[in-house]
Amino acid sequence: MTAFSLEPAQLTWCEELRALAAERLRPLAEKGEPGRVNRALVAELGALGLLPRLFTSGALDLCLMRESLAHACTEAETALALQGLGAHPVHAHGTEAQRARWLPRVSEGTAVAAFALSEPDAGSDAAALSLRAEPDAGYGAGPSVWRLTGEKCWISNAPEADFYTVFARTTPGAGARGVTAFLVPADRPGLSGTPLDMLSPHPVGALAFDAVPVTADDVLGEPDRGFRVAMDTLNLFRPSVGAFALGMAQAALDATLAHTTARDAFGGKLRDLQAVSHQVAELALRTEAARLMVYAAATAYDAGAPDVPRRAAMAKLLATETAQYVVDKAVQLHGARALRRGHLLEHLYREVRAPRIYEGASEVQRGIIAKELYRTLDATTKEAGT
Repeated sequence: MTAFSLEPAQLTWCEELRALAAERLRPLAEKGEPGRVNRALVAELGALGLLPRLFTSGALDLCLMRESLAHACTEAETALALQGLGAHPVHAHGTEAQRARWLPRVSEGTAVAAFALSEPDAGSDAAALSLRAEPDAGYGAGPSVWRLTGEKCWISNAPEADFYTVFARTTPGAGARGVTAFLVPADRPGLSGTPLDMLSPHPVGALAFDAVPVTADDVLGEPDRGFRVAMDTLNLFRPSVGAFALGMAQAALDATLAHTTARDAFGGKLRDLQAVSHQVAELALRTEAARLMVYAAATAYDAGAPDVPRRAAMAKLLATETAQYVVDKAVQLHGARALRRGHLLEHLYREVRAPRIYEGASEVQRGIIAKELYRTLDATTKEAGT
C-alpha cells in the first residue's frame, strides 16, 4: 500500500472543523436533553454548511468531517452522521420527487432522518429481517400499495425522526433478495415508536408498524432490491464509523499526553516513567495505523475500487477496536478522576463502545473480510484454470 497523506487544504479544513465543534457546536450539545434529538444542534450543522456536504462530498471528506467533529464534540458528529445515514439512500436511490421533498430539508437541518434496518431478532444478520410488506388487496391486483407490519429496534433518531428509510420483506423466504427499501414519513398512520434508554444517552428507539401504508412512490431503488440499498449505504458509512472512532481515540490520546505531562508522581512527572511513556507510544502507534486504513478505504470508495466491501470492513473493524483500546488505556493512565461523571474520558468510555456493534458488529466485519478474500481467491483460481 502506498503512503498516504492529506493535502494542506484538507489539514486546514480539519483544524477549522475542530474549532467550530468546540466553539459553536459543543455549547448547543451541552444544552440538549440526553436521549432526545437535539434539533438546535442539527440546525446549526445545516447553518454551518456541513449537512449539505453529505451529498456533495466523497467518502474521504465524510471521514474527515466525522473525525474532526468527534475530536471536540461527539454529539455533533453523531447528529451529522445520522442525517447522512438516514438520507443517503434517498440521495443515491430516490426518485426526483423524493429527493426534492426531503434532501433540502435534511441539508438545512429542519428535517431529521433515520435508517431503520435492525429488528429485535435481526441485528447482525440483517438479511433475516421479518418486517412484512404485504400487498393491500383493497387496491386490486399488483403490489402498488403495501402494508408494513412488524417492528424495528435500535434505530437512531427514533421515534423523533421526520422520515425513515425502512427495509421490509416483500418476498417471503427469499433472504436478502426479497427485501425492499421504503421511504416512510413519520406521520404515516399506524407508525409509532418508543425511546430506549441506552448506556450512552443518544436518541435511539424502537418502531412499531401496524399496517402502515406505503406505495410504489415510496420505494427506494427497486422492489426486492432493498438489501443492495442497505449495503451501498453501509459500504460508504463503515469507514466513516472508523473515522468517528479515530476522533475519540485522538481526543483520548491528547488528554493523556496533557495529563502525563502535568501529573506529579514518584518524584517526577508521569511521562518520565518508561511504563507510562511506552503505553502512550503504543496508543499513538495504533491510532495512526487505524487512521491510515480508514483514509485508504475512503479513498478506494471514492475511486470506485472493486475491493471496497473488504476495505470498508477492515477500516471499521480496526478503527473501532483500536479506539476501544486507546480510550480504555487512557482511563487507566488517568486513574479514578477519569471515571468521574463529566470527565472527558468518562464520556468517551461510554461513547466508544457502541461503534463496535452498530452498522455491522466486529464479528460481522471479520466475516465480510474472510468472504471477500475467499471470493477473490476462487475467482483467481477459476480464471487461471480457464
